[in-house]
Amino acid sequence: MTGKITWPVPAPQLPPGVHPALAQATEAAVTAFRTARERYDRAQLAEKVRTGADGTPTTRLDILVDTAIAEVASAHRINLLSEELGSIDNGSAVTLVTDPVDGTANAAAGVPLSAFAGVIAVDGVPVEALTCWLDTGRCWHTVAGQPSPYRTSGREHLDGAAVSLLRPQRHIAGAWWRVAERAARIRILSTSCLEAALVAEGSTDAFADAGSDTHRIVDLAAAMLTVPAAGGAVIDVHGRPLELDPDLSRRWSGVVAATPRLAEELAEAVRGDRPDVAESPEES
Repeated sequence: MTGKITWPVPAPQLPPGVHPALAQATEAAVTAFRTARERYDRAQLAEKVRTGADGTPTTRLDILVDTAIAEVASAHRINLLSEELGSIDNGSAVTLVTDPVDGTANAAAGVPLSAFAGVIAVDGVPVEALTCWLDTGRCWHTVAGQPSPYRTSGREHLDGAAVSLLRPQRHIAGAWWRVAERAARIRILSTSCLEAALVAEGSTDAFADAGSDTHRIVDLAAAMLTVPAAGGAVIDVHGRPLELDPDLSRRWSGVVAATPRLAEELAEAVRGDRPDVAESPEES
């Protein structure tokens, strides 16, 4: 793929009352994202230029956006936990937890499905979350202890649900198929943070990693606040606690669902707990 992506990147539609550091980090992320698209073509945006804090290759787009966010955290003298730069301790009780560009492959290719997600945490506890759809400027904002403006679909059962999944991989083919054959609709959007926001507002019923242990905590941090406040649940397939741990080598298989019951049923399907569900050929 060559050529620059010419579609305009709008300013974020920030609601009133967003924490100043979170608001400025969102604006910085959007500005850096826009500038990167103006300056580099698709191949340059997607080029692996270094190794990120989680040990995986980092694209030029990722590092440009993450660096802009780090400057905001430094200016506010708060800590940073981000996908690419890792943990930066500025001696504060407040930490900005971010996934600077969730859906990097989409963003670099020009597929309009990518997001910035940020969380303000105090002493390790999330207190405010914001997700921004980078190609539209649309934002989802949640503050702990305040009424949520969002409401999930309320669906409780996997059968007939609309579910987003991470892409199928050979080693989880059986789990992926167990979910797909019971759901009414399967989507693969390749942007976990945006998919979680869509669960929170009731546009889809659930989103899950079907057991591949792909999610880092930065992929789930915003959902951990936004989705439960809207009536849903965020869990790990194997019941591991979701913690804002600076160790980005830790991985989870996140499940984001409209209700706690649906979350548990979806996790059970991934694990293959139901004896009445036949194995797929890949499992036999």
